[in-house]
Amino acid sequence: MSDLRRLFDEVAVPRRTGSTAHARVRAVLTRELRQRGFVVLEQPFAVHPPGRLAGPYLAGGMLAASSVLVAALAALPPPNPSALLAGALGVALLLCFGVLVASIRHPPLAAVNLIAVRPQARVKVWLAAHYDSKGQPLSMFSRIVAGALSLVGACALAVLAATRLSGTVWDVSTAALVASPGLVGGMLLLGNRVTDGSPGALDNATALVTVFSIIDRLPPEAAVGVLLPDAEEFGLLGAKALVNERANLLEGTAVLNFDGIDDRGSTIGLVHRAGPVSEAVTRALGAKRRRLLPVVVDGWELARRAAECVTIMRGDWRTSLIVHTPRDEANRLTLEGSTAVAAAVAGALQDLLLR
Repeated sequence: MSDLRRLFDEVAVPRRTGSTAHARVRAVLTRELRQRGFVVLEQPFAVHPPGRLAGPYLAGGMLAASSVLVAALAALPPPNPSALLAGALGVALLLCFGVLVASIRHPPLAAVNLIAVRPQARVKVWLAAHYDSKGQPLSMFSRIVAGALSLVGACALAVLAATRLSGTVWDVSTAALVASPGLVGGMLLLGNRVTDGSPGALDNATALVTVFSIIDRLPPEAAVGVLLPDAEEFGLLGAKALVNERANLLEGTAVLNFDGIDDRGSTIGLVHRAGPVSEAVTRALGAKRRRLLPVVVDGWELARRAAECVTIMRGDWRTSLIVHTPRDEANRLTLEGSTAVAAAVAGALQDLLLR
């Protein structure tokens, strides 16, 4: 464990994709894999910020602007064709602005997936964990709240618009109150930019250490490989590149994706595609099986080609308050959760692959 603790401290540093620290961490991971007898292949690809995160930014901006516009129109006395025309033009301009922002190409970042296999070994099970990190002004918990507010706000705007079209004129204060969830949720999403301000210890250095701990518990002949996708924090871009360009590696295999292994809380198995390996692993972990959670993980992409896929997580609601914040530091973790998960997974894999 002391060696894994040193590895954990070495990789639990801010490592936004394309940064110098990110390249250093990749070199560390390559070194550790080679020391364990793996051949490490690199799959480079380019990331144009904000990647798939452009969607939430644009949706947030559109929702915030639409909240103000619809609330104003809902409180206008009929008939007011000039105001309606102005509103329509405003919506059209917002749409044009969104298209313009989405079309802007930022300087690309250098991203690299790591693929590790043992010589002359046929991989039956992939151990996966993304190795990049990011900071954001909002924690994961706050983003979930922002998403919920946005959903409620969008429904409220639909009610405002429908009743106004039917002839109902709203009181100004009431219309503003009804539109406020959309405005708040949209502004939160709009301002939630990507930074390099989080050490990413829980997300996702704990998962990296868990993968190495599993490897160390298995004999060299175990039919396992390692996938360390990059640019997960830009919208699963590394996993998408693997699926699009290296699909042959995944076909017929099981993928165990690890993402955020806290010391506290319960273990969760987010099952993307069920199968005997995922069933045995979640049973060995005593994990709560889930088909749907408000999280974005590489397993959603990897399951498109793999025969089966499950994402293993561990934590509770307090965990979501830390992810992507500067508080996600190595010194708050003992790695007890990582050790427990690794022991259970390795035990299950030994029974499956070596019996």
